[in-house]
Amino acid sequence: MFIDTHCHLQLLDYVKLGIDMDTVVQQAIENQVLDLLCVATHLDQSAELYYIAEKYINVKVSIGLHPNEEIDQEPSVDDYVLAAKHPYVVAIGETGLDYFRTPENMELQHQRFRNQIHAAQQCNKPLIVHTRNAKEDTLKILREEKAETVGGVLHCFTEDLDMAMRALDLNFYISFSGIVTFNNAKQLQEVARQVPLERILIETDSPYLAPEPVRGHVNLPANVRHVAEFIAKLKGLDLATVAAQTSKNYFNFLRDQL
Repeated sequence: MFIDTHCHLQLLDYVKLGIDMDTVVQQAIENQVLDLLCVATHLDQSAELYYIAEKYINVKVSIGLHPNEEIDQEPSVDDYVLAAKHPYVVAIGETGLDYFRTPENMELQHQRFRNQIHAAQQCNKPLIVHTRNAKEDTLKILREEKAETVGGVLHCFTEDLDMAMRALDLNFYISFSGIVTFNNAKQLQEVARQVPLERILIETDSPYLAPEPVRGHVNLPANVRHVAEFIAKLKGLDLATVAAQTSKNYFNFLRDQL
């Protein structure tokens, strides 16, 4: 059994793919990916995500606002809390900091991140954190806002081992996507070797970042199996061990949300 702990079913171009969401979810099941966490990038997606979670018994969702999204009016903490009241919302995010794409709006990103941490604390739900080229500020804000009280995950992790270990100390899991399978990701592969399996999650970040051997194609949740296979090889473990432990980690990550 595998779990795709971060995908965006709402962002797939089903017309271009020539299949529907039912097929995508069924293909995942056929590849032993039995649970999916469908993650918001914009608070306006909330109604669509509620519908997805109500339709598929094996799909849970988050609500949140990505650091790079451009909007006219910033949501308040209360707005996030209200959106998170739906029974199938199990996490807040994805939130965080991204200085690679939009370094010009750091202050806005900081406040957006802090607001979502506060919402997670009010809801007692874990955080899904996106961080890119913002190592020290991400860790600083997590510490200052006492984010360890709810914990969470640094998703699609691409940073160094130092950041991973400091995040573990803050009650966060480290999630690896298809990037870890890329030939040029040697440093990230070493991080995956060093992070304890008990603190690892696996994801696709679908529709992005398809892993080897399907790199270059639209990524689908079924492909999370390739991430698990690669991590098993890196760590010298059998696939069943990685599948079982990363699935257990997912349920621990969500605590009492399921």
